[in-house]
Amino acid sequence: MGGVTENYMQIVLNGENKDIPDGLTVEGLLQHLEIKPGRVAVEINEEIVRKTTYAGTAVKEGDRIEVVQFMGGGAEGADSMFKVQCSTR
Repeated sequence: MGGVTENYMQIVLNGENKDIPDGLTVEGLLQHLEIKPGRVAVEINEEIVRKTTYAGTAVKEGDRIEVVQFMGGGAEGADSMFKVQCSTR
């Protein structure tokens, strides 16, 4: 009986409402979403989060988060970018 209940909070991720475990950092959010942090940029509430602060930056209820992944290639070798598609569970 004494199972652990995980609390969730709602954020807006790339324009879509998403429930995520409470208490995540940006680093934890990326792990939860199975996104490798190497070639992504993260913005919370229209402010870019520096990669060096991912582990210490808390994600809060109602945050508007954009995760953009950079891809090599594209027109004439230019890097291109796109918003990471995240499934809503």
